Amino acid sequence: MLRPWKLELEIDKKLEKAVYLQIADTIISDIRSGRLKTGDALPGSRNLAQTLKINRNTVVEAYQVLINEEWVISRERKGIFVSERLPALHEKNAEALHNPSHQQVMFSGIVINFDDGHPDSKIAPVTELARAYRQIFGIKAKWQMMGYGNEHGDTEFRKMISQMLNHQRGMHIHENEISITRGSQMGMFLTAQTLLNPGDMVIVEDPGYQPAWQAFEYAGAKLLSVPVDQEGIHMETVEKLLKQHQNIKALYITPHRQYPTTVTLSLARRLQLIELSNQYNITIIEDDYDNEFHFGYRPILPISSFPELNNYVYIGTLSKVVAPALRIGYLATKNQELLKRIGDLRKIIDVHGDVIMEQAVLQLIKEGAIKKHIRKATVHYKNKRDFVFELLTKYMKDIADFTLPEGGLAFWIVPKTRMDWDAVTKLLLEKNIKIIHPKQYSKSQANGFRLSYGALSEEQLEQSIPVIAEIISGF
Repeated sequence: MLRPWKLELEIDKKLEKAVYLQIADTIISDIRSGRLKTGDALPGSRNLAQTLKINRNTVVEAYQVLINEEWVISRERKGIFVSERLPALHEKNAEALHNPSHQQVMFSGIVINFDDGHPDSKIAPVTELARAYRQIFGIKAKWQMMGYGNEHGDTEFRKMISQMLNHQRGMHIHENEISITRGSQMGMFLTAQTLLNPGDMVIVEDPGYQPAWQAFEYAGAKLLSVPVDQEGIHMETVEKLLKQHQNIKALYITPHRQYPTTVTLSLARRLQLIELSNQYNITIIEDDYDNEFHFGYRPILPISSFPELNNYVYIGTLSKVVAPALRIGYLATKNQELLKRIGDLRKIIDVHGDVIMEQAVLQLIKEGAIKKHIRKATVHYKNKRDFVFELLTKYMKDIADFTLPEGGLAFWIVPKTRMDWDAVTKLLLEKNIKIIHPKQYSKSQANGFRLSYGALSEEQLEQSIPVIAEIISGF
């Protein structure tokens, strides 16, 4: 028998957040607080729509978000139920929820380069940025900006970043808990240098992002590799390592669209990871490198948005939103002692960031130019993604495994037979096509490669993908 449940929700149509997301987030809150328990039935979409006096399609969209994010499951002819895979959260977690403050074929001699997921610079709002930069420089430089600024970045800019993280990514972060960096890699380096000591250990995904690994190793840390499957990092291995080693200081992860495989860390594993992080007092270093361009209902919320998580550093970038050459990244953490050490180190190596550029980007955000660009770019990349998927289906469906990504700018291609990647990359270069060698992702050399499409034209993709397929099929 279905259990009755009353949704306590006041819909505010004046909010920037869409109504279907208000509904979805309220249900998530009730699940996490314990009002809704594993196996509980949700009202039918028609009944809930009548209760809330809204269009039924709005409720359907809200339920689809919950299904996508694994909070609920749909049972044919029975209804929508709270997922049975959710680990139990401690009572203190529910309390924290209500008290967030306590918490390359040759073209004219050019090699086609399948990079690791760069955006298309041809659609970047460069003209708007240049205009804003000149305007800010002309108005403020003489009297305000020729001296040194704050080592964590312009206060107004950090406030805007905090608002973006809170409103769009479900976080509870203050501008004084944010540091602006020259790209996400600088944020990674600063975090590694201030968080880690020689001899500390860091758990990393394998395959994973080697530039981050290098930052940790440069700080004197030892890496512990954990494999990745279709649900993300393998949690049994993580737990085993935590039991075996006393000096694990951090875990580095790309949970939203794992680099390089593009898989999303499942909700059950995210919650388990939070429990283990708190239990063993390790810091989650979350690299959300690929959040903006999403083709479904919405991106998966960061692990750092969960108020239950005690220790985290969240790292992001604006480079893909505006242009790769724009080196503006940021990190966010509730750990004020760590943030102070990051600021002190930042002053030694860079004094402060590009205040004028921060103000220029801030102006574009306030004008709505960035939001407009993201909408335009999302349509552009979705069309290109679909075009690539058609090509892959036509030329590679019998020789490789791949899935249609919900966002981002790359596919993960796994040949059905083991490849000699030295030979493959060499043969491709002879055809003036360059892919990233899998050894750049993995110490054990994964049998897959990242096929990025963001920066390439449809002509380049159409001519190069059949060549890649032909060479792979030869092994």
